[in-house]
Amino acid sequence: MTEAMTKCAPEVKSAGAGGDVQDAFHEFMSTFEAFKDDNDRRLAEIESKSADVVTADKVDRISRALDEQKRALDRLTLKKLRPGLASAGLPMPSEHKQAFEEYVRNGDDRQLRALDTKSMSYGSGQDGGYLVPDETETEIGKRLATLSPIRSIASVRKVSAAVLKKPFAITGPATGWVAETAARPQTNTPTLAELSFPTMELYAMPAATATLLEDAVVDLDQWLSSEVEVAFAEQEGAAFITGDGTNKPKGFLDYDTIDEDSWAWGKIGYIATGADGAFAASNPSDTLIDTIYALKAGYRQNANWVVNRKTQAAIRKFKDADGNYLWQPPATPGARAMLMGFPLVEAEDMPDIAEDAFSMAFGDFARGYMIVDRAGVRVLRDPYSAKPYVLFYTTKRVGGGVQDFAAIKLLKFAAS
Repeated sequence: MTEAMTKCAPEVKSAGAGGDVQDAFHEFMSTFEAFKDDNDRRLAEIESKSADVVTADKVDRISRALDEQKRALDRLTLKKLRPGLASAGLPMPSEHKQAFEEYVRNGDDRQLRALDTKSMSYGSGQDGGYLVPDETETEIGKRLATLSPIRSIASVRKVSAAVLKKPFAITGPATGWVAETAARPQTNTPTLAELSFPTMELYAMPAATATLLEDAVVDLDQWLSSEVEVAFAEQEGAAFITGDGTNKPKGFLDYDTIDEDSWAWGKIGYIATGADGAFAASNPSDTLIDTIYALKAGYRQNANWVVNRKTQAAIRKFKDADGNYLWQPPATPGARAMLMGFPLVEAEDMPDIAEDAFSMAFGDFARGYMIVDRAGVRVLRDPYSAKPYVLFYTTKRVGGGVQDFAAIKLLKFAAS
């Protein structure tokens, strides 16, 4: 590539500078078209054995810009979903919400204690904090579903106990065919086992100034939920993928893995790429097809890919036999990119491509992974530890683990 051609390269801008979702989306799509043009040129140079390092570098720069623009687009979409902090025009708050706001602003818990007595429930008091109003808990839950990549595709169950125990039949249900009036023969006794999903404590500790607390216009419920949601989402996201189950949920990558040809219940099957720490040199997308069809048809219809940003950049360059890109950008703002016809979920806690790394997951996570939320988010007001700031020690209990080992498959970057 000549210097003149390099100077004529399309300028890569930062998406979302104007703060408009539609503008950011159109800019993202324009950058993707530039990426395709330059990547096609790179591939043509490789085939003619005259590959130019400048072209390859340009493709990588545009690919990184695509990632940045996609994150900016996601942030703008998320910002539109976030409610304002001003309380004007909002519906009349509930009795619990009014009492909770009095506690958060002034530390006065008398109304909350009175509500505990009225409902004949035991309040934990200042030693353990108070439950946030239902409105606040619901708002935190909605935002976590948007921010946390695995939570957005997994099955979520709310419980009132510390542990969710789920029985399942190892041998499957006993069934058979029978005539309308024929006697029903006795079936074999099913072999039952039990999955256990304990909930662990997750906390965040946002701080507020006296000015913020004294400002009557600020909706403190919305402020609190917006402060803790990112911290909760980051911790959850890591635990649902790589958590070891000790004081945190058990991530799906922490379970025993086995070659798909030898798969057995209790382990997660994988497909090897055929090359250590990389895709195969020839027909690299074949392993993606093998991974898709390693999943039974009943799971495939609701399946998603889960990868991190760097892995997505690598597969973005793949084409099929007809020259079409396997990775396709989102069709609309807020939608997900597609890989071979299946939605792609970007989770930064997935491993980078490396030798023996499980850098890609594919499956029906709604059936494969269970997230358990203990009802209630608790807040303890602490005006003493970090004067002049007021700390709000906010906790929720959450657990997680694989509930169907046949619903998730992994791609292992190894020769076998």
